[in-house]
Amino acid sequence: DRDLAEAARLGVNLVGAINTHCHADHITSTGVLKKRLGAGFRSHISKASGAAADVKLSPGEAFTWAGGTRCLKVLATPGHTNGCISLHDAELGAVFTGDALLIGGCGRTDFQEGSAAQLYDSVHQQLFTLPASTMVLPAHDYKGRCFSTVAAERAGNPRLTKSRHEFVELMA
Repeated sequence: DRDLAEAARLGVNLVGAINTHCHADHITSTGVLKKRLGAGFRSHISKASGAAADVKLSPGEAFTWAGGTRCLKVLATPGHTNGCISLHDAELGAVFTGDALLIGGCGRTDFQEGSAAQLYDSVHQQLFTLPASTMVLPAHDYKGRCFSTVAAERAGNPRLTKSRHEFVELMA
């Protein structure tokens, strides 16, 4: 209801939703939206997730919409789960990170396919290599913050500024 109300407020027509990974708090709305909006609405998730969806996304793929005028590049960012992806919009200067990179943190790695070493590598190789000014838009923030930047997270994220070894120990 919240998502549909926001779409109506903005005057947009929802044609799909991209799930950043397969955890219940991320995928349950997609099925409901599909039932309410009908056949024109499509669900998306990474192939690596093993989850059901209308469209399976692959790393490096360019996901386009609005007649090809908008584009998100799919980045593989596993570690929170095997199938985690982030979505980079170079034109907007933003990356949607799901639970891989949070503001001042990251997703848990102690359940359902989690790997601290893999998450550390994903964030450092896929996200921290983006331009410093790139806005980081995570799936969650429990302090009411909406965004950060790659520069701020690279310099001050209390978990991900540690060495790989220290991060793996911390996440255990």
